[in-house]
Amino acid sequence: MLDYSNINIMFVEQYCMRCRFYIGLIAVFLLSQAIPAYAQQSNIHLDTSIKKSVSNNIEKLLEGESDEVVVTGLTRAGFQKENPIAIQAISSKTIDRTIASNIMDQLSLHSPGLSMLKTGPNISKPFIRGLGYHRVLTLYDGIRQEGQQWGDEHGLEVDGFQIHRAEIIKGPASLLFGSDAIAGVVSLIPYLPKLDQQQVEGRVLMEYQSNNGLWASGVRVGQRSKHWLWQGSASKRIAGNYSNAIDGKVYLTGFQESNLGFQTGYYSKKGFSLLSATYYDNLQAIPDGSRDSASRQFTKQVLDGQWDDVKNRPLVSESELNGYALSGLVQSIKHYRVYSKHQYQFGKIDLDALVGFQQNNRKEFTHPAWPYQAGLSLQLNTLNYGLNLNLPIASRSEISFGANGMYQQNKHLNATDFPIPNFQLWDIGVYIHGKWNWQKWHVAGGLRWDQRQLRAADFYTGHNPQNGFEQQYHFPDTAGAVLQFPAFEKRFNGYSFALGVAYNINTNWSLKANLSRGYRAPSITELASNGLDPGAHILYLGNRAFVPETSLQQDLGISLTTAQLQWSLSLFHNRLDHFIYLTQLLDASGLPQTDAQGNKTFQYQQAAARLLGFESEIKWHPSFLPQWNMTSSIAYVHGENLQERFNGKGNQGQWLPLIPPITWQGAIEKNWVTNIQWMPNVQVTASWESAAAQNRYLALYATETRTAAYTLFHLGWGTNFNLGGKKQLSIQCQINNLFNLAYQNHLSRLKYLEYYRSAANGSSGIYNMGRNASIKCIFSF
Repeated sequence: MLDYSNINIMFVEQYCMRCRFYIGLIAVFLLSQAIPAYAQQSNIHLDTSIKKSVSNNIEKLLEGESDEVVVTGLTRAGFQKENPIAIQAISSKTIDRTIASNIMDQLSLHSPGLSMLKTGPNISKPFIRGLGYHRVLTLYDGIRQEGQQWGDEHGLEVDGFQIHRAEIIKGPASLLFGSDAIAGVVSLIPYLPKLDQQQVEGRVLMEYQSNNGLWASGVRVGQRSKHWLWQGSASKRIAGNYSNAIDGKVYLTGFQESNLGFQTGYYSKKGFSLLSATYYDNLQAIPDGSRDSASRQFTKQVLDGQWDDVKNRPLVSESELNGYALSGLVQSIKHYRVYSKHQYQFGKIDLDALVGFQQNNRKEFTHPAWPYQAGLSLQLNTLNYGLNLNLPIASRSEISFGANGMYQQNKHLNATDFPIPNFQLWDIGVYIHGKWNWQKWHVAGGLRWDQRQLRAADFYTGHNPQNGFEQQYHFPDTAGAVLQFPAFEKRFNGYSFALGVAYNINTNWSLKANLSRGYRAPSITELASNGLDPGAHILYLGNRAFVPETSLQQDLGISLTTAQLQWSLSLFHNRLDHFIYLTQLLDASGLPQTDAQGNKTFQYQQAAARLLGFESEIKWHPSFLPQWNMTSSIAYVHGENLQERFNGKGNQGQWLPLIPPITWQGAIEKNWVTNIQWMPNVQVTASWESAAAQNRYLALYATETRTAAYTLFHLGWGTNFNLGGKKQLSIQCQINNLFNLAYQNHLSRLKYLEYYRSAANGSSGIYNMGRNASIKCIFSF
């Protein structure tokens, strides 16, 4: 049991640390003033005549053309600069012109402060300002995504080709979304057909990536008349093993993913009703990193249990490395989603309601001698619900009341590994949210109360005489079984609040300030885990004494918008109490505690923590360089464990794990407007990603290691072809990691798949993807 009585920090050192941080921020802020100063010296015209109506921007929002209007984190759509919270919108145009391994990687390239915990090309878990897992809530069309997201290698079950635009809330969003949004929200907004009473519209997308031979295709067709809407979609993605300059082909990184979707709805003058259904099916290989110690060639598991030795396995053949065929050791994930959204207007009152059902089926096959026996087999059923009533109380003010939550049932099926018990979860939250606008001032805030109940029955496991593995035993037939998970019931409750103000100094300058308290109940893994997750190769150990996390965050923001320049700076400070994190367990010799298959053991801990940092972004369209666009962003986060015993210990416990280093991204784009009617424009883009070395990491218990700095360069080209009427063909070509740099991202889990103390080539773990040439074609009609 942890001793929480010593969770504090000496006043003097705390004061010094804060002074160093804020002095640095002030320096960044002062340097950034050179940007608007340069604009004035260069006589750049400040646009003071741009006035757009809300209705026009809402229509552009539906079409994905505007990043000025946001809907996430608000009770109704509104202007981004009038929203006190830190939120960023990513338009459909930006998504279509970006090529990456998956939709989450696409978003991270355009949102400073958003990073990804990766397990190969197709698995990316979002982290916002250094926080992830159950602290970042993912929404799909307003419905919270629920699919065993506690696992390190459990990815996001959505069709990336159907995502039209996205919005990212940076900071606690518990007020409207409850527990699990304590760090922020990634809101994925799918496409809706445009209003056209005559024609069916749609598009066909095809994509190829050279590094892992990814082939992808997707189709979407639909129609919206005055009252009715329908839409259908389908996609397929298949990839082999990726490669880099150090590892060559990385075994077990291919995947085969399929998606289906359908939507129908009815519109009237008073509102709308939409019914949607999606299906996600993914066969995903997961690497374990086993190699031959001398040649560093990858090896493969062919035996089970005590007969398998991770350091003495046969080599992987060339055909297995270079083909598309997946090994029998894969994950099978099937995710079903059906939901209904409704909005009705009663005079000036808006009523929004939603209800949805999701089923997530996850199977992880880890027994080569028993290819049809899953190591992990879980079925999660989730019922989502929400209701919001919006009441205007004055010409410039409104107030909203709402409630939302979910019911979950999670159970093991036919499996041999049981990291968590079966459980039932009830979650509900009620809130009140108000907004007041007066001249240049925009004030928003509210209060929320959440309650969660978690219940698990006794869970017995024992020997299966047919295959020699473990199996679940059901009461009363428990003779010879072990009680792996004793029954328990937990109730958690807590409150959240937010109060923020946005002040438009003039048509160009805006200021924001926000104070918010977040709340998060511990997840089932953090409370009760006591077993192996075979896909992650980690044995998790939870703690039933954990209490909810709470956070108190302060945000400050300033932005400048002119006809040729957009610049923003966001500062944040976040204090978390009862922060839950993972540390690795060591054996008697001080090495990571592992079994014959190389599975490691991690235990959850709880402590007070602090995170602070900033993000800044600039977009420049200089008048003296027509058709040139330049963008640049920088993000920094500092995470610190506030337990007194770690004070001044540095890498031996003071720094939090999974904190990304300072990152800098940018792009220079040149557009050519042609006189050719069928090819009106061409653009060429040079971009880069740069990450500093991460020297502040959790080295205690060998949990993390240092990560070296790197800079990647990318080159892209694109054009559009008009084919008559609404028919258009868009082509994007891109080369990522142009110079084939061998690098490791600090948040890559593959970095730690290493079973030897030293290697002949001096490398350790698996490196990220090397050079990757891609082409994307989108035919719209």
